[in-house]
Amino acid sequence: HQGHLPRSPRLGHPHMPTVDTTELLVRKDQLPTTTVRTSPMGPLADGQVRVDIGRFALTSNNITYAAMGDAMQYWQFFPVAGAGDGLPWGRIPVWGFGTVCASRHPDVAVGERLYGYFPMSSAVDLTPAKVSAGAFFDAAPHRAALHAVYNQYMRCAVDPFYTAGSEDIQALLRPLFVTSWLIDDFLADNDFFGATADAARPAVVLLSSASSRSEEHTSELQSRQCIS
Repeated sequence: HQGHLPRSPRLGHPHMPTVDTTELLVRKDQLPTTTVRTSPMGPLADGQVRVDIGRFALTSNNITYAAMGDAMQYWQFFPVAGAGDGLPWGRIPVWGFGTVCASRHPDVAVGERLYGYFPMSSAVDLTPAKVSAGAFFDAAPHRAALHAVYNQYMRCAVDPFYTAGSEDIQALLRPLFVTSWLIDDFLADNDFFGATADAARPAVVLLSSASSRSEEHTSELQSRQCIS
C-alpha cells in the first residue's frame, strides 16, 4: 500500500520561520490507537535540510517496526515531542521518497529527490553528514547509536537504481532486498553455522517473515548456493 500525508507548504527560502507538518501518531502501548496531529516545525538550524515526504510504502513490515519498536529501537528514529497529553505516542518509520524543500546545508540543494527512512509525516528535518555524490547520513544526535543502514539517504539524481516511474515498486520492495542480502551475507560469513559441512546432506534453512518479501528473496539467494 502506498501512502502519503497532506503536504507541507512548499518552501524555497532556507531561512523560513515555521511550517506546519501533519503526522500519524501511534500509541506505543496500544498500537490500534492512532491520531493525526498537525503542528508547527521551527526554523532550520545551520547544516539541516527539510524534506517534503511525498511517497512511502506501508506494509505488514511497518507493523513489525511498531510491535518491536522498543526491543529493536525503531521508535527512537523519529521520537515524538510535545504531544501534550502525557501518552506514549510514537511515529512508525516507513521507506519512501521525499524532496528537499528547504536547505541550510551547503552540499544539499532545494529540489533534490531522496530515498530513505522517513516517519509517517508530511515533512522531516535531517542533518546531513558524510555527504558524498551518492548519499548522506542523518547525523541527528538521537540517531547516532542506531544502525547505519536506516540512517542513509540516497540521492536519486545519481542513484543507478532510481527511475521516476519505479518509485512505487522501489518503496515497496527495495528495503526488503537489502535485508535479504544482509541475511545471506551473514550466513555465508559464518559458513552457515556448520549446516553445509556434510556435502551428502544438503543444508536446510527455515525462514519466516512478516510480509514474505524478505523470505522469498532470501530463499532465492540461498538457492544459488544450493541451500534449500
